[in-house]
Amino acid sequence: MIYDPVGGQYAEPALRASAWKGRYLVVGFANGAIPRMPLNLTLLKGCEIVGVDWGQFSARFAGEAARVLTRLMRLFAEGAITPCVTQTYPLARAGDALRDLLSRRVIGKAVLLLDEGA
Repeated sequence: MIYDPVGGQYAEPALRASAWKGRYLVVGFANGAIPRMPLNLTLLKGCEIVGVDWGQFSARFAGEAARVLTRLMRLFAEGAITPCVTQTYPLARAGDALRDLLSRRVIGKAVLLLDEGA
């Protein structure tokens, strides 16, 4: 399975590297460029290209989305998954956090803290 939030020039090589019956998840285009994929690769690999849009999913299937989020939070609470938090900001610096996100200076997750000690 390929999870691709980047797109651009790396999309086709990622699909080419997939195994037989693989699944390529199109999550976004952080690179800015929407890739063009040679669809013959889906025949050669017997693979699927699937668009993944959480906003659409949660709007259309609210109950299922709630169950997914509950499970995700349980996995987090159990320590089975750990988000990659690379930067934290006090709430008073929310503007700085947004500027850093928009200028792509954040790798991983940026977190706003309610107070300096949180």
